[in-house]
Amino acid sequence: MTRFPDGSVFFRKLRWEYPRIVRGEGCWLSDDAGRKYLDACGGAFVSNLGHGVAEIGDAMAAQARKLAYVSGMTLTHEAVEEFATQLAARCAPGLEKVYPLSSGSDAIEAALKLARQYWAEVGRPRKTRVIALSPSYHGNTLLALSASAREHYRRAFEGWLVDMIRVPAYDAAALERAIHEAGDDSVAAFIAEPVGGSSTGGLVAPDGYWNTVRSACDQAGILFVADEILCGAGRTGTWSALEPYRVTPDIQVFGKGIAAGFAPLAAVVASTRVVDALSRGSGGLNHAQTFSHHAVSCAAGTATMRYLDKHKLVARCADMGRVLHGKLAALKQLPNVGFVRGRGLLAGIELVDDAGAPFSRELHVAESLTRAALDAGLVVWPNTGHVDGTLGDLVMVAPPYVVNAAEIDEIVTRLGAAIASTVKQLTVRA
Repeated sequence: MTRFPDGSVFFRKLRWEYPRIVRGEGCWLSDDAGRKYLDACGGAFVSNLGHGVAEIGDAMAAQARKLAYVSGMTLTHEAVEEFATQLAARCAPGLEKVYPLSSGSDAIEAALKLARQYWAEVGRPRKTRVIALSPSYHGNTLLALSASAREHYRRAFEGWLVDMIRVPAYDAAALERAIHEAGDDSVAAFIAEPVGGSSTGGLVAPDGYWNTVRSACDQAGILFVADEILCGAGRTGTWSALEPYRVTPDIQVFGKGIAAGFAPLAAVVASTRVVDALSRGSGGLNHAQTFSHHAVSCAAGTATMRYLDKHKLVARCADMGRVLHGKLAALKQLPNVGFVRGRGLLAGIELVDDAGAPFSRELHVAESLTRAALDAGLVVWPNTGHVDGTLGDLVMVAPPYVVNAAEIDEIVTRLGAAIASTVKQLTVRA
């Protein structure tokens, strides 16, 4: 175990003991003490191929030997062109222009800037506002954080954040009212995750919601930005989480699993109509990033997509998703479990008190459950604040697409034991 202030690493959490992982294979991680952990969330919803896939590493090494990096400002290369071709081919018709970046937050910044710039270049510069959902999460850079309804993240940066219009998650009537009240001439974009990530605990929109979104945006002249950083690239059982609704956004953002954790990679995929406006106007997107269009990262992304196809892993994700949700249903019988929901290999499990209400935030239930799970050899992802921005404890499960039924049984067994242990400790403390 390692923790601050040991060594020189500035850890993300300064009060956490970190197992030192030395190897990963499939859904399993091994630390330097020989202990094994079942990775039930792909790290941070990233490792969708599982760990230790030599084929992806080989593709990256081959690219690095030929060309690792040139600036996307002045030069192009085969790796980025092939990545863009492969990604665009998986998107809906019209979404054809791919701008690769190195993180989801950065890609959301670029997507929202693109929406703002588009309206300025077509002669409607007053369209500057963004409508976002509550709860939601879109990243930690300042514009992405502005769009996020994560109060415990936002609190320290008040005064630096941009004001956004907020509507309740997946409430079509609320969205239509917000558009009407703001006025068509002021709103540039609406941003949402097609299936809610950790901020909502895997919330799925009701039937008809996305069709209403598309219609409302069309009528008001608003660009629909679909944040599929977490829920895209097959995670919910289809390449895009919007596919079942036959709805196409104007701008789509991918990240996390797009390169399966082998390289930092995200991408903005924009409609030709939007990019053409910039081509006719200023001549480019006003968002620069040193490592955009990176050759080795793009090679990792292309290899990941080909591996997904070769092993039919998106279809497998859909099949194993049904197994996962069927097995997780047993947790609903535990007295301190609220909802269990999600789609595909993405699920949120809520923790509530004996009366079915949110726990006090001072109890740190989600964090305690995550520690108990880790001590039981299970890696899950915690979240807080889904109820009102502050209250609400849950953990997310999102295993690699290669997970098997026996491993799903193990996830449910270990998680159930960790929940029981956490609740027992709360009772002792009370």
